Amino acid sequence: MDEQPVVPDNLKLGESGEKRYILRLFVTGASPNSIRAITNTKNICEKYLNGRYELEIIDVHQQPFIAASEDLIAIPMLMRKFPLPERRMIGDMSDTDKVLRGLELKKQEE
Repeated sequence: MDEQPVVPDNLKLGESGEKRYILRLFVTGASPNSIRAITNTKNICEKYLNGRYELEIIDVHQQPFIAASEDLIAIPMLMRKFPLPERRMIGDMSDTDKVLRGLELKKQEE
C-alpha cells in the first residue's frame, strides 16, 4: 500500500487561508520541451496560485533517484503532491485549461 506524505499544517494553507499546492515538475535538462514546461508551469502558478504554492523542478538526469521513486511514465510531467489525491499531467503545460483542470482549479467542462 502506498503511504501518503505527511504534510505539516503550515504547508496546508497559503497566506490568505486558501489551499496550498505542492507541485513537482520533472524535466530532462534544457531540452526545448522542458524549457516550455518550466516556463508554462511557472506562469500558471504565478497567475492562479500566487503565494500558495511550492514548485520543485527536478531534472531526471541530475536527480535520477527521485525520478525512479516516482514511477514516471513520460517527461515533462507535473505532479500535484498536495492537496491529495496526487495528480499527474504530461506535456509542456501549454494547454492552460487542461492544467487548471488537472490541478482541480477549474471544473471539467460538460
